[in-house]
Amino acid sequence: MTTPPEPLDPNLERWRLILGEAGDACRNGHALRQDAAGRDSALDWLYGRDEDLARRDVRTRTGGDGPSQLTTVDWLNQITKLFPKETIERLERDAVERYNIPDVLTDPDVLGRIEPNPTLLGAVLRTKHLMNPEVLALARRIVAAVVRELMDRLEVTVRQSFTGTRSRRPSRFRQARNFDVRRTIRANLGHYQPEQRRLLIEEAYFFGRTRRQLQPWQFILLVDQSGSMVSSVIHSAVTAACLWGLPGIRTHLVAFDTDVVDLTSDVDDPVELLLKVQLGGGTDIARAVTYGASLIDNPRRTIVAVVTDFYEGASPSALVHAVRRLVEQGSHVLGLAALDEEANPSYDRQTAQLLADVGAHVGAMTPAHLAEFIAETVSR
Repeated sequence: MTTPPEPLDPNLERWRLILGEAGDACRNGHALRQDAAGRDSALDWLYGRDEDLARRDVRTRTGGDGPSQLTTVDWLNQITKLFPKETIERLERDAVERYNIPDVLTDPDVLGRIEPNPTLLGAVLRTKHLMNPEVLALARRIVAAVVRELMDRLEVTVRQSFTGTRSRRPSRFRQARNFDVRRTIRANLGHYQPEQRRLLIEEAYFFGRTRRQLQPWQFILLVDQSGSMVSSVIHSAVTAACLWGLPGIRTHLVAFDTDVVDLTSDVDDPVELLLKVQLGGGTDIARAVTYGASLIDNPRRTIVAVVTDFYEGASPSALVHAVRRLVEQGSHVLGLAALDEEANPSYDRQTAQLLADVGAHVGAMTPAHLAEFIAETVSR
C-alpha cells in the first residue's frame, strides 16, 4: 500500500502558490493540501494566460493536480470559496482590466455572479454598446450597486459641508445632535449622588449651529467622456447627483468629446445618466467650455469645473481664450485632471499650465474635496 505524501509546510505552500510550477522545487515531493491545490488551479486559470511568461522564459503555470478545465462561472464560484474578499476583488479586476476575458462582460451567468465594483462598472461603461438586452439588464444591476455605494459615502461629506458646523455658542433649540455633554456635566456636578452613582440633570445645555447663508449659485460640471476618463466620469455623475437639489445651488452636468451633450435632466438618476454616456472619441474642450459659458446667469456666482486630461483635440488657443473670458467675468474656474477617489492624474501639463496662467485653478480632487471646495466658495 502506497503511503500518501505528507502535506507541504504552510510557508513553503504559500511560495509555491506565488511561483506556480516554477516553485515545484520547494515541494520536495510533498503534496499541496486540497484548498491550496484549488487556489493554485484558480490562479493558473487567470495568470497562466500571461503572454509575458513566455518572453521571460518562465514555464507556463499548471494547477496543482493537472491542467485546469474551469469555465469563467466555475472560476468565480471557486475563488469565492477559496480567497478573502480583497483578493477576490483583485482577481476580478485583473480578469477585466488585464486579460479582457470576454465572458466576464457578455455571459449572463457570469454577470449574475460577479460582485459589483468600480472596476467592473468602468468595463461595463466601455462595452455596454456591444451588449444584448439581457446582458445590459444585468449590467444595470452592477451600475446601480456601485453608484449607490459611492453615493452613500459621498452624501455624508456633502451634508457636513453644506449644513454648517457646531459653534461654541449656547442654543435655545434643544436637539439631541447638538447636546453639549461637557458643559451640562460641569453645570450639574452639585447634583451628583455618590450613593447611587448618579448625576441629576437640572439644566441641559446645547450647542448652537452656524448655518451658512446660501445665495443662488450655479455649479456647471463639464466632463470629458474620452475613454481614459472613465473613472472621473463615474465620480462626476455621483458628485452631481449628491449636489442636486441642495438649497441655493443649481447643478448642471455636461459630457463632451468632439460633441457636447447636456445631461442635466438625468442628474437625479446617475444610473440612467451613466448608461447614456458614450465613452471614446476625440476631444474639443474649448467647445464644451463655450457651451458651459452659455448656461451662466450670474458670472460671479458660478463655479465651472472642467474634468479632463487637457489633451485638446481642437484649438488650444481657443480653449485658453474661453477660460480667460470666464475668469475675467468673475466666474470660478476649476480644471480637474482627475475627479475620483485616487486623484492620481495623467494629463497634458502644457495645456493645463496655459489655463492656470489665465486664472483657472488646476489640479486633481477627490469628490469629497470638490464638495468641500464648493461649500466654502458659496458660503463666502
